[in-house]
Amino acid sequence: MAVLRSQTRALVLLAVSLAVYPASAQESERAFYAGKTVRMIVGSGTGGGYDVFSRMIAPYLAKVLGTTVIVENQPGAGGLVALNRLYVAPPDGLQLSLSNGTGASFAQLTEQPGVRFDLAKFSYLATVGAPPGLWLVGPNSPIREVSQAVAAKMKWRWASSGGTSGLGLGAAFTCEALKLDCHVVQGYKGSADAGLAVTRGEMDALYVPESSANNFVKAKQNWALATMSRTKSRFFQDRPTIFEAAKMDADQTWVMDFLANVEKLGRIMIAPPGIPPARLAYLQAAVKETLSNPQLIAEGERAERIIEYLDPVSTHKNALAAVGSVTAAQRQRVIGIVTKSR
Repeated sequence: MAVLRSQTRALVLLAVSLAVYPASAQESERAFYAGKTVRMIVGSGTGGGYDVFSRMIAPYLAKVLGTTVIVENQPGAGGLVALNRLYVAPPDGLQLSLSNGTGASFAQLTEQPGVRFDLAKFSYLATVGAPPGLWLVGPNSPIREVSQAVAAKMKWRWASSGGTSGLGLGAAFTCEALKLDCHVVQGYKGSADAGLAVTRGEMDALYVPESSANNFVKAKQNWALATMSRTKSRFFQDRPTIFEAAKMDADQTWVMDFLANVEKLGRIMIAPPGIPPARLAYLQAAVKETLSNPQLIAEGERAERIIEYLDPVSTHKNALAAVGSVTAAQRQRVIGIVTKSR
């Protein structure tokens, strides 16, 4: 009950921060940002997906804020180094980050060594996008439907780039929910490398975000079995969701729903805790204006960096649901599943 009250209080405070402030307060915040430099932190090296996304967004946000926005890469520990630093950074509204909310929530839930933040307490600016995952097989695989995959009673080899990667986590939860006999194989450099391994028949399956899946399938490199979400992928309207394709009992459904709900966090834009309400509201409005810019959205579409804005209250609610609404028993279940991804 105390946790529920704490979550409710957090959401109320966030809603208050979005209230309409007097024009004088808005002018004060506009004057604060004028000519300053805002650092947009990325928890990975240059050239990765979050780096590309951030560099695409930065000039548009700079124009709205009247600032210089620089992208600063702080790689380390799968993004945990950057999140830890952001968590204790000055709450002045001059640092923010486009972060992997799904990965951060799993790291916190499983008490991964090195976590020094509480995801629920960051200042939330938006969700930039939360693409669902797809279950892919090779182009020559005899498996063409989920029902066939379940009936095959085979040893499934899933390609992964690391135990805490989306590839590994998606594989582990899929195998747990469908009671598949699986071996998650580490060591692939990324989704492209893993996808080729499935194409060549070295591996049997792959779990990747919809944009990567779309590229692989269009190139006839892979075949999509299902979207691992409650809603269909924009790129695979002809393929079922896992909930449509598989007969699952209540426990199996919980496992897949847990993964789908955590993946709702997707790419979140956050800032340090404790930013003054008026400044936070101004920054949230600036981010909304930026991510609603038709030119930026079109640029993202061309680069297949899809922007689907979700407001900060809803984003924070998703974060609270991911890390604050899990019982002790459920947490242990999640830890056990994640262990199988390593």
